[in-house]
Amino acid sequence: MGDGGMRAVFPGSEWERAAPGEVGLDADALERLGGWLGENAGGQPFRVLVVRHGYLVAEWEQGLSTLDKRSLASAAKSVFSSVLGIAVAEGKIPSADAHVIDYYPEMMDVPKGLGPKEGRYAFPKDRNITFRQLICNTSGYMKPGEEPGKIFHYQTFGMNILTHALGTVYGVYDTNDPGEVPGFGKLIDRFIKEPIGGSWTYRYMNFEHAAGARINIFGNYCQMMIHARDMARLGLLWLNWGRWGDRQLIPEAWMREVSRTAPMIVENCPREQWEYGHGFWTNEHGLLWPDVPRETYAALGAGKQAIWMCPSRDLVVVQGPGLYVKHDDEICAHVLHAAYEAAVD
Repeated sequence: MGDGGMRAVFPGSEWERAAPGEVGLDADALERLGGWLGENAGGQPFRVLVVRHGYLVAEWEQGLSTLDKRSLASAAKSVFSSVLGIAVAEGKIPSADAHVIDYYPEMMDVPKGLGPKEGRYAFPKDRNITFRQLICNTSGYMKPGEEPGKIFHYQTFGMNILTHALGTVYGVYDTNDPGEVPGFGKLIDRFIKEPIGGSWTYRYMNFEHAAGARINIFGNYCQMMIHARDMARLGLLWLNWGRWGDRQLIPEAWMREVSRTAPMIVENCPREQWEYGHGFWTNEHGLLWPDVPRETYAALGAGKQAIWMCPSRDLVVVQGPGLYVKHDDEICAHVLHAAYEAAVD
């Protein structure tokens, strides 16, 4: 369960619904939140869901159906983190601190002129990159002057190296023949989507690169196309520290570690960057959302995609998309705080 004290239910093919009062939520407070969303949306599309103790309690939408699939964008990095934790638990790699080059030597086969843009290619320093540094966005991969583990720099290419390395370890990705659909989605399906009853699909995305760029090595981002209720399924899995029903899908110790600020970020980066763990954004230092508990954390992506977990209230809030401009702005914070305050027990 989450840390809220009541045993959670888990959805089957459909979500089990509950009235707010049945799960300790203030019905009037939720009604005010729904009204606030309608008043502030203007013509913007939005979807906001509230789940407590595993029950779907509130669902508001405008401009698109709850079941329309949208890109999860960088919030998929939290899914990648989950697969990494599983790979370590299965012994496919000895730890998150293993050097990636030992499992994916192709990462260094990006010479000058064949990288994603001018000045970006594999440098000798990149041989020291670990899986942990990739998932924490501190690898500095193909970035001149960024030593591994020293600088927090959000990037896509490092995540692609992570997914391709794990895909290579499990035999589902080959840089010599990546094909139309590379294989990391197969790992997500096996370890997460199928066990929790998800229905999302994948696209493999690239920026525009010069001819000859070795996108088979550093490209093909595994983009998840997902609807809001499946976002809530992911949130419920993470809220329960990787457990779904009676199955521990992701190691609990990994989930508790990755949902807090990464130590290398605290050690090497300015305090205003102490918002990121291992593929998850974290409120541990009160920097993202000062008015909600510091134990909260989230999967966040472009396109206003947010899956927010509050263990002490056994609460998941999905904004997919939300109405906010940035994930740490007042509009995003208002929705989270209103849902948190509605949890009266």
